[in-house]
Amino acid sequence: MKMKDISELLNFGLINFDKPAGPTSYSVSEFVKWQLGLKKTSHMGTLDPKVTGVLPITLGRACKLAGYFIRHDKTYVGVLETHKDCDIRVLQKLIDENFVGKIMQTPPHRAAVAQKEREREVYYWKLLEVAGCRLQVAGEEDLGSTGRYFLFESRVEGGTYIRKLCSDLGEMIGGAHMGELRRTCAGMFSEQVVGGRGSGVGRLVRLDEFEVAVLNYRNGDDSDLRKMVMPAEEAIREVLPVVEVDKSALKSLYIGRPLFANNVSGGDGLKEGDFFAAFCGEVFVGIYRRTSEEIIFGRSEFVLN
Repeated sequence: MKMKDISELLNFGLINFDKPAGPTSYSVSEFVKWQLGLKKTSHMGTLDPKVTGVLPITLGRACKLAGYFIRHDKTYVGVLETHKDCDIRVLQKLIDENFVGKIMQTPPHRAAVAQKEREREVYYWKLLEVAGCRLQVAGEEDLGSTGRYFLFESRVEGGTYIRKLCSDLGEMIGGAHMGELRRTCAGMFSEQVVGGRGSGVGRLVRLDEFEVAVLNYRNGDDSDLRKMVMPAEEAIREVLPVVEVDKSALKSLYIGRPLFANNVSGGDGLKEGDFFAAFCGEVFVGIYRRTSEEIIFGRSEFVLN
C-alpha cells in the first residue's frame, strides 16, 4: 500500500491520546488542532478534567466519522471511596444485585446533557482489592477484606457515568464517591496497540511526546508523528463491515449517488439499516446504510472525495 502524504494523513486520521489529569477533553482537542494547524479536531467521549486515560481524537475530515467510533463500550479502572469501613464482599454483592446488567441512570448535574433518565448496560463492575483495616475471621486475619478505598474495574455501555454509579451505590451504604478514575479502553481504542500492529500505529500517545513529534515535523522529520496517527480508513475497517465496490462505480459514488447491488461484492449478512464501509481495493469510498430496495444496495452517509 502506498504511503500517504503526511498532510493527507493529518486531515483524515485519528490519534489515541493518554489524557492527563487537569485539562478538559475539549482543551486537549483544541491543543491538538492548534499544534497541527487544522481547521477541526474532535474528541471521542468526554473525560472529566481529573480523569485520565484513553481519549481518541479525530483529525480534519475524520471528525465526521466520530459517531461511528464512540457508540462502543468503555472500560475503566478507578477507586471507590466509601464514607465508612465496608466489607468488599458485601459491597460486591450489592453491586452485582443492583448495578450490573441493564440499569436506569440519570446523568450527574455537572454533565453537559439533559437530566433525563436513560437505560444503560453495565457489563461488569468488579472490586479488585481494598486498602484499609484488617478483619478478624475465625481468629485469623483476613487481610484487605474491609476498608474505605476499593480498587475496581468496570466495563460499561458508552454514555454510562461511573461517577454516578459510585454515588448511587453510596446512597445504599451511607455514602460513597468516585476517587481516581482512568479509562483503559474506548471501543477499538485502548492502552494497547490497536489490532496488534507492530508499527505502533494506534498506540497511546502522551501530550508531551506529541509536542516533540510536532516540533520534529515542523523541522522536516515526520517519522514520529506519522507513527502516532492512525489512518481513518484503517479505523473504519475495525468497527464496520466492509464491502468491495467496482472501480467503474467510483465516479457516480463520489458525487453522492447510491450504491447499486450490481456494483457490490460482499455484505451478505447486512440487514436493512446497517451501516457499512465501502472500499475499492485499498481506497476508502465512504460509509453507507443498507437499504431494502432490490436494485439499490446502500445509500450514502459519508463519502470521501
